[in-house]
This record gives sequence, structure tokens and C-alpha cells, in this order.
Amino acid sequence: MEEKELAELLHLVSRRLRHGYVRRLVPLGLNPGQARALRALADADRPLRMVQLADELRIVPRSLTPVVDALEEAGLARRQVDPANRRSTLVVITPEGRTLSARARGARVEAGEDLFAVLSKDQREQLSALLTLVDGQFR
Repeated sequence: MEEKELAELLHLVSRRLRHGYVRRLVPLGLNPGQARALRALADADRPLRMVQLADELRIVPRSLTPVVDALEEAGLARRQVDPANRRSTLVVITPEGRTLSARARGARVEAGEDLFAVLSKDQREQLSALLTLVDGQFR
């Protein structure tokens, strides 16, 4: 059997993780983009401007609009005018959004635990350290 290259293996494992995560998000009524936006809002110490949230998510601001629209429609976030700059819009997470963000975070953790259950605790720690090292070179 031919050995897969490292990049291909990482891609396959990442896809499996994403699919497990998406399966757990569906009952919550969220997609991964909405869950990421809620997580960024929940982790922020204050409401974020739309442009700040887009930067945090590494997407262009116009791609954020439908995400915030859906969160607002579901009562998970709301827009408000930034009192410091009336031309800017803040995105504020609601209490319901904060609760659902915690549940989505739990769904991500569960998906990871299921995927990496074949590894020992030491192996998971080693993999985490290696991936942290690789990720660190791009920050």
C-alpha cells in the first residue's frame, strides 16, 4: 500500500473532524461559520465592529453580512450603532448566543475527542505540540 503524503493525511483528518463537527452543529441550528462568529463574539471582552469580527474570522466584511444576518434572525446576536463612531456597526452577542456558543464549543470538543480516541493521551499531547509548532510559524 502506498503511503500518503503528510499534507494529504492532514487534509483527510481535517475533513473528518469538520464532518463530525457539522453533524453535531445541525441540531443546534448552526453552521460552522455561524459557530465561529459566535465563538469570536463570546471570547471578545466587548462588542466587535463588523470589520473587527471579519478580521478575527479572516474573511472579507461582505462575507460576514449573511452570517450576522442569520445570527440576528435567530436572536443570537444584534447589531447596534457604535457610539464611538456612528458610521460603524457593532455586533453584540445575546445571552442566547452566549449559551449556544458554549454548546457549539462542546460540539467541537466532542468531535475532536471522537476523532482522536484512537490515540493515547501522550500521543494526543505530542500531536497537539507538533501542530502548535507548525501553526506558530504563521502567526
